[in-house]
Amino acid sequence: MSDTGRQSFTDKMGSSMKPDSQKGAMEQAGDFIKGKTDSAASTMQPQSQKSGSQRMGDAMSGNSNNTDDSLLNKAKNAVGMGSNN
Repeated sequence: MSDTGRQSFTDKMGSSMKPDSQKGAMEQAGDFIKGKTDSAASTMQPQSQKSGSQRMGDAMSGNSNNTDDSLLNKAKNAVGMGSNN
């Protein structure tokens, strides 16, 4: 079971099993937004506060964000104010 505020595992698996070529534009856009929202929630939630099933689900989906910059650093880099510029 996924943590509160996170995309359900069944929804995530369902959208990944269906090829993009079989999805309409609205479905693709919805999948994109849900994925980005879930990734942001994963980044904001410390590993120590995630349930065991959520940690496992994040690891399996590649959504653990352990080595990614924080959202603030990503925003700074995007506008040219970060250390990567």
